[in-house]
Amino acid sequence: MTVSHGTLAHRLIAEHLVDGRMEPGCQIGLRIDQTLTQDATGTLVMQELDALGLDRVRTEVSVQYVDHNLLQADERNAEDHAFLRSACRRFGIWYSKPGNGVSHPTHMQYFGVPGRTLAGSDSHTCAAGSLGMLALGTGGLEVALAMTGRPLHLTMPEIWGIRLTGRLPDWVSAKDVVLEMLRRHGVKGAVNRILEYHGPGLAGLTAMDRHVIANMGAELGATTSVFPADDAVRDFLRAEDRAADYRELAAEPDAVYDLTDEMDLSTLEPLIARPTSPGNVVPVRKVAGEPLGQSVIGSSANPGLRDFAIAAAIVAGRQTHPAVSFDVNPTTREILADLTRMGSTFDLIAAGARIHQAGCLGCIGMGQAPVPGRNSLRTFPRNFPGRSGTEDDAVWLCSPETATVSALTGEITDPREWAAKEGVPYPRLRLPEHASVNRMTLEPPLPPEQAARIELDRGPNISGLPSFDPLPDVLEGPVLLKCGDNVSTDEISPAGARALPYRSNIPKLAEFTFTRIDPDYPGRAAELATDGQPGRHFVLAGDNYGQGSSREHAAITPRHLGLRAVIAMSYARIHWQNLANFGVLPLEFTDPADYHRIDVGDRLRLENLHAALAPGAEPLLRLHNTTKEETYRLRHHLPDDRRRTVLAGGVVPTLARGDDGRPPT
Repeated sequence: MTVSHGTLAHRLIAEHLVDGRMEPGCQIGLRIDQTLTQDATGTLVMQELDALGLDRVRTEVSVQYVDHNLLQADERNAEDHAFLRSACRRFGIWYSKPGNGVSHPTHMQYFGVPGRTLAGSDSHTCAAGSLGMLALGTGGLEVALAMTGRPLHLTMPEIWGIRLTGRLPDWVSAKDVVLEMLRRHGVKGAVNRILEYHGPGLAGLTAMDRHVIANMGAELGATTSVFPADDAVRDFLRAEDRAADYRELAAEPDAVYDLTDEMDLSTLEPLIARPTSPGNVVPVRKVAGEPLGQSVIGSSANPGLRDFAIAAAIVAGRQTHPAVSFDVNPTTREILADLTRMGSTFDLIAAGARIHQAGCLGCIGMGQAPVPGRNSLRTFPRNFPGRSGTEDDAVWLCSPETATVSALTGEITDPREWAAKEGVPYPRLRLPEHASVNRMTLEPPLPPEQAARIELDRGPNISGLPSFDPLPDVLEGPVLLKCGDNVSTDEISPAGARALPYRSNIPKLAEFTFTRIDPDYPGRAAELATDGQPGRHFVLAGDNYGQGSSREHAAITPRHLGLRAVIAMSYARIHWQNLANFGVLPLEFTDPADYHRIDVGDRLRLENLHAALAPGAEPLLRLHNTTKEETYRLRHHLPDDRRRTVLAGGVVPTLARGDDGRPPT
């Protein structure tokens, strides 16, 4: 077996390694320089910091962004924004107010530094790998612990070298590069791997192009993606008035990777992901002619000025189709300012575009929900069922070029075919050399003596963390739900305008748990409750359970309803961590056929859990199906520290008892 060495990923890990061995499959601990939180996950992070008794963050930089829940249809989102600002002032955190933009490109513009580590409570934090950072999306509690100065622990991944050659043809852009990766490898192809891009093809990709590719590494299941810090990164930082933050970083010339792949960019064509999965990728030409109802430009997956400017150049002097809602969602305040300075905002408005505020919005189902069953093209990272805010949606993922040309024609269109028919040359953009930098929109941390006097601003919709009881030695209960493969956290704890305003109110948010799979799950879980205590039960799942968003609500709300163990074929990395962090036992079948032998309603029983989860014990358990009088073998992948966490009922009670060997910070 090839053992990688000399890679950029190894260099970044080695510079921040505090414990463990850099061998695939081993547990490692990393020192974290920066953290990123956003409002959909950040309220819980701030509550966790309060529960941990933190006085002030220990990182170089921690930033709280308000980018997901910008719609203020009632008081709940506004209350959360006020709470977040007060927590930032209390704990020494930068605050990026509503309208400043999506966390990932905004962080890249103002705080990203080559060679630093970044932990974010958002799965797309990996986008910062575009600047030569080691950027890891993870659960909010993991980020809270990093903010207290504790290491971030994870399994050492394999390093997958992706060598890029050639240059992208006209009408093909960075989105098509990552869609090609998804076409080749699917949504599980990079699980427990770091994608490291290298090769001569990088010369034609800007830092923001690389952001597009690194961002959607999350859709491949990757631990993160890494690009070298080279001339493209220097140019980006210079444009942001941060040339002094540049540091050249690259793999060694003789670097060896655990796995390799190669992509000739000159051979790519416009690609598109069909509805329901980012991995369902086909050439645009194969689905051309499908009628269209909506086309949306924006999101962290296409956040650069180029992505909006190319759309403006395509529609300039033209009108979008009358049946299409053409929505433009600028990703940062800075980009909207630059777009306006160029005159491109006028071109978009004149062509019939609807301009929205800078933020996530439609990407997380907070506005611009499409008509049921009608095709919506989006330059977004995900198209899981119902994520748009419409239950019967039909969301396709594509590049800005494909989305914009299709908005003109009223049907899914290969932009090359349209350009040839209309005699339109590919636009050659002249972007400003210097960005419209405005750091005054960001509120810096207060000095410690002032911060200590700040009280947290808790509105009535902020419930506080629920209590977490220890894992019993015998766990018995019914199977309340049986899921298939690739269940996303959107299906476990939905996003969207109905549910997300309750993200700080766990009892209320729990009423939405699993309702996209089984609307009756919360009610049936409530029926099991006795004496005010939730009724213990099990959930079964197939492969890649918990893919998608890092939101830890998908672990907390089922736990609140009595879930104490999930039995699956396999797990997405972040959700597996989140389950263990909140005292839910993540188990796997040793024989996949046993999954099919268990039905909803069967009563299951696990015995001697304390011995089975003791440090050093074999990671095998026996599951008894008392309904069918059958026994199955299960396994887990919990290292000793996470075993203690699950037994204690979660990380918060573990730290409160000092079980990690360190007193609460």
